[in-house]
Amino acid sequence: MVRTIFCMLVWSLAVGAASAQDVASLVLRVKAIGKEGVGNADAIQATKELIAKGPAAMPGILAGMNDANPVAVNWLRGAVEAIHDRAAKTGQPIPVKQLEAFLHDTRHSGKARRLAYECLVRLDPRLPAQLLPKMLEDPGTELRRDGVELKLKSSLKTEFPDADARKTFYRDLLRVARDNDQVASITKELGKLGVDIDLAQQFGFITRWLVIGPFDNTKGVGFQNVYLPERQIDLKGVFPGKADMPVRWQEHDVAAKAGATDLRKVGLVDFNEAIGKLKGAVAFGYAVVEAKEALPVEIRAGSNNAVRIYLNGREVFFREEYHHGFDMDQHVGRGT
Repeated sequence: MVRTIFCMLVWSLAVGAASAQDVASLVLRVKAIGKEGVGNADAIQATKELIAKGPAAMPGILAGMNDANPVAVNWLRGAVEAIHDRAAKTGQPIPVKQLEAFLHDTRHSGKARRLAYECLVRLDPRLPAQLLPKMLEDPGTELRRDGVELKLKSSLKTEFPDADARKTFYRDLLRVARDNDQVASITKELGKLGVDIDLAQQFGFITRWLVIGPFDNTKGVGFQNVYLPERQIDLKGVFPGKADMPVRWQEHDVAAKAGATDLRKVGLVDFNEAIGKLKGAVAFGYAVVEAKEALPVEIRAGSNNAVRIYLNGREVFFREEYHHGFDMDQHVGRGT
């Protein structure tokens, strides 16, 4: 099984009594919070203790966000913000050098690095103009978005020598944009210049799939069950699906949606359309992409429900959460 392992980096500073071990232990207690408030009481106490550690604990808390679940991420973010607010009132020094190092270390999660960036900007409002132009291709969309936004605003004040220069500017910006509203703004400007963009091709969406389902997910049992398509790929096989209904792989081509301008619909595999509108169901999608040689890759997806991602038969990502909305590049599985 391929797993993404995040390094947890912590710093101890002379400005506070927060040892790396103490902070890491408290962070683990916060990260233990589960669904529907499980572990709430201990997380509350651990958060209070983290805040009491002061600014020296900020880098360790940020590092803890790397592999935390969404609920724990919010708690840890709250701890960092509370520490920063208290430090601003009391005059305690913020560990700027450590936060800068954290920000520039792309091994950390985008949300954690974004929070480090926000803390630094609060200290020096001039930083966005200095940092954001260098973050147009940042792996974290949280920071990339601000870089793209800065460039978009600059275009309103830029006098381009000719139409070709304007086209080049927006084409380059479209290459790095990832957020739906920004992509829509850029493609609109290109449209005014007579340039039509195929977003499915632009962003490398897979549009030809084989899909199979439904399998049972009543009361969420499907996420833990291992169904036959996960054990072997038999494209001609017939499998017992939900309520023992026979199911088989079928083609599902989403190329017809390639001209869409809403990134939430471009390349969308709509299982309601493919297998029917069913509740409590699991479905699988299968696609083949050939590479000339072995290389590290990221399989990126968006899904508003629980999802698992496999690459060459190995699981590279999973998330069990339902009805949370979806965006491009929301889930990232890494492998070879």
